[in-house]
Amino acid sequence: MPKSPRPDHVLVFSVFVVASSGLAYELVSAALASYLLGDSVLQFSTVIGCYLFAMGVGSHLSRYVRDADLLRVFIEVELMIALVGGLSATLLFVLFGAQGLPFRTLLYALVFAIGVFVGSEIPLVMRLLDARKAETRLALGDMLSRVLTFDYLGALLVSLLFPLVLAPWLGMARTALLFGLLNAAVALYTLHAFRDALPRRRGVLLRALFVLAVLVAAVAASPSLTGWSERRLYGDDIIHAQTSPYQRIVLTRWRDDLRLYLNGELQFSTRDEYRYHEALVHPALQDSGARSVLVLGGGDGLALREVLKHASVREVTVVDLDPAVTTLFAQHPELVALNRGALADARVRIVNADAGRWLETDPRRFDAIFIDLPDPTNFALGKLYSVPFYRLLARHLNDDGLVAIQATSPYYAPHAYWCVEASLRAAGLTTWPYHVNVPSFGDWGFVLAGHAARRYTPPQRYDVPVRYLDAATTAALFRFAPDLPRPEVEPNHLDTQALVRYYEKDWRNVVR
Repeated sequence: MPKSPRPDHVLVFSVFVVASSGLAYELVSAALASYLLGDSVLQFSTVIGCYLFAMGVGSHLSRYVRDADLLRVFIEVELMIALVGGLSATLLFVLFGAQGLPFRTLLYALVFAIGVFVGSEIPLVMRLLDARKAETRLALGDMLSRVLTFDYLGALLVSLLFPLVLAPWLGMARTALLFGLLNAAVALYTLHAFRDALPRRRGVLLRALFVLAVLVAAVAASPSLTGWSERRLYGDDIIHAQTSPYQRIVLTRWRDDLRLYLNGELQFSTRDEYRYHEALVHPALQDSGARSVLVLGGGDGLALREVLKHASVREVTVVDLDPAVTTLFAQHPELVALNRGALADARVRIVNADAGRWLETDPRRFDAIFIDLPDPTNFALGKLYSVPFYRLLARHLNDDGLVAIQATSPYYAPHAYWCVEASLRAAGLTTWPYHVNVPSFGDWGFVLAGHAARRYTPPQRYDVPVRYLDAATTAALFRFAPDLPRPEVEPNHLDTQALVRYYEKDWRNVVR
């Protein structure tokens, strides 16, 4: 007959599961908050702070559990972690999709509840092991060492698996449910290991089986629930959705309009993206005769589509962080038709890497550079709009070359827009700010820049097929109306990240 599990081994192993699941729930909540609410630094900081505080509360409350009830309470708490933590991501998706509900309040309430339950677990385990020290022959120091070792090992394992495996392959909802099932399994295993020490265990067993059944049903229903939530959120039919290690990618359709969202932020609409991408590319390329081109961001291939219209271009390097984006736009039939197969062109080299780090290691210089990165919503993106980054960029630009940068809206976010321009000037570049009306976004801004001796005149004609630009519209791009004055701003340095603060403040005023 197989040996029964040693109860002390079961308790110590439960610490490993508790630490793993606790960190997993924390990471899922923080990542979901950043996907749905933006500003990942704020979301991760507040979620982690709330969770750690709640763990302290749970640790304190555990002292009020009577010794006679330790085992039963431990199993019940494990079941509560399984239920609340396992369902947390699915609930957050559904509540956000319902709209009108106090999402932030519900987010932190769930995080706090999970933290209280997790925080009480280790003190309960320590007391259970202490009660069995005569049988296990473990001194207090040995018990504490063993418990903390498994605690830290569990945290290490999840911290590695979450960005590399769990988030991209399972998604947030199913990751939380997976760890919920693990918690429920630990509760059942503990119930079995201590079956002789827990009288009247039938009620606990029924509750454990109920929690397990709920979680299994949620695993089956999770794709439908999260899909419903995202349809409510985006309003249109979702034709593709995936979570990469870097972001949530959602593609929607309404009639003939395809839209791409990254972390809930609209990236383009097929009805008017040509305005944006023509304005980004052709004022810089038309009279340049550029042969070598660098595109930072732009993994959708739409800016690349415009670049490849120019016969002088011989090679283009596209550096985009997320391979999920470049793969999607290189393989999805409708998206390939939209970018005209640009990502498969023989002149194109695709590199999936961080733009800043790639520039630090690659020695080449280019005739033209286009920066089509997401808006500076957080410090990780803000560094790619900073003075040091632009100085690094300038070393990769040929003497007569031009760089064109998307720089958010001069109308809705004037401080952020002019901060980008000021950062380029602080890096020693000459600038030519301009803007275009894109109906999906409103008034949108760009900045052309070149070395100090570079001179620039807007093109009077275009030798490539364009739908929006001509001599008159191009001239208008470089004129700013009186209601778009240049505000006083400071450049964006890495130690201050002024741009992120300007961006948050500007868009907060728009929402109000």
